Amino acid sequence: MPRGSWKRAALLAGPLAFAALLVLDTPLRHWGEYGARPAIAAGLTLWMALWWISEALPIHWTACLPLLVLPFAGIHGEGFGTGAAGALLPYLNPYIFLFLGGMGIAAAMQQRQLDRRIALAILHAVGTDPRRLLLGVLIATASISLWISNTATAAMMFPIGLALIGEFERQVGKRLAHYGAAIMLAVAYASNIGGIGTKIGTVPSAQLSGFLAQRGVEISFFQFMAIGIPFVALMLPIVWLALWRVGRPDAPDAGVGRATLEQQSALLGPMKRGEQIVLGVFVATAALWIVAKPIGDWLKAQGFPGLATAHVEAGVALGASAVLALWRVDGHPVLALRSLRTLQWSVLVVLGGGFSLAAAIETSGLSQWLGAQLALLRDQPTLAQAVVASLVTVTLSAFASNAATVAVMLPVLAGSVAPENVEAVLFAATFAASCDFALPAGTPPNAIVFGSGYISIPLMVRTGVRLDLLAALLAALWCWIAVPWVL
Repeated sequence: MPRGSWKRAALLAGPLAFAALLVLDTPLRHWGEYGARPAIAAGLTLWMALWWISEALPIHWTACLPLLVLPFAGIHGEGFGTGAAGALLPYLNPYIFLFLGGMGIAAAMQQRQLDRRIALAILHAVGTDPRRLLLGVLIATASISLWISNTATAAMMFPIGLALIGEFERQVGKRLAHYGAAIMLAVAYASNIGGIGTKIGTVPSAQLSGFLAQRGVEISFFQFMAIGIPFVALMLPIVWLALWRVGRPDAPDAGVGRATLEQQSALLGPMKRGEQIVLGVFVATAALWIVAKPIGDWLKAQGFPGLATAHVEAGVALGASAVLALWRVDGHPVLALRSLRTLQWSVLVVLGGGFSLAAAIETSGLSQWLGAQLALLRDQPTLAQAVVASLVTVTLSAFASNAATVAVMLPVLAGSVAPENVEAVLFAATFAASCDFALPAGTPPNAIVFGSGYISIPLMVRTGVRLDLLAALLAALWCWIAVPWVL
């Protein structure tokens, strides 16, 4: 079926599926004390999943469906006002404001080209031997992606990678089809992997943190990094070895890369005052994020019992963005208004929609119903549950956006696995969702580098499917080990 026809069919199928679950006499309409509420939540979930997977509408439009359905559904209580409040409050989750503040800091880094300078410094440090330079691209890209979105990271590293390849080809006098493909894939894959390391690195990380907070599990910035960054460190060498097999046949000599890096660094010139300010604010912000939990505990002791770690982290992020917007250098703000216009505002709506859907699934009793139906999975060992969750999620993320995949999978998995295994399984599934390497349409970084002309779909599929499988298994194994230990 052509893509346009598939979208039109899904556009109609979504509300039809919702209506069918409302009127058909299924077990979901008679689930104990919850009555028909699980059927309503299931219908909304299926509606949103169909539209998200097919992209029948922009995904942030689909994320607004809870605001249209839940006020009338009775899931959050009787009356329109109660239902509307229950639907709307998740859109004001503190993790949304944390992500917003993080995007402001990232915009300042991009505006002042601090991210580019950091990436080039890492490439210089790793070395210019072709094999080490490939590793340097992976490390530099992943390091930047820890703090800014994977799409922005790929867009920034893409011209650096092309410049390296172009200089190589100029020096050797021929097209480097294999090594060029390896460098471009390194940009895409590391952009996807790097965001796993922190709460603000990628949307699924923020979704996971917010979802667990809804369930009463507070994860500090430091705890998330203690789980996420080692996974990134484990995954990068695997990707490096896979991509070196791709690029080795026509890899150039070492001296060529050194000249290109020096040329790129010369274009930046010495570090400017604006960059120094952004770097100082960023370091201070990261330090405060790491100690946010002790700060939150102290504030609770001072008479703020409702304050969570996420509120402290969000306040720090928004405060840092405000400082950068107000601080002026040579008469201009360090973070200009035009940079704020480039922020991914729609992502905030997607986060809110995912949180609202998750709250509806939990409150309606649908999560308990799912758990009862999937008792066989609940009885399996933790590692087996994590492996199944990772494999299903990485497969689904190849066809739907990572944010949409995680928004649907988190509440479903939370009701399907044993309560004592929930955190480990959800971490594994979230990490797997970001490890999408197989298709150009899988993530924006994959699409960006596909436009370079060095990558064919068979090459990306051949390389990416293997890495998808390895990433899913590694995510399950690592989260099985690390999550219980850290949390």
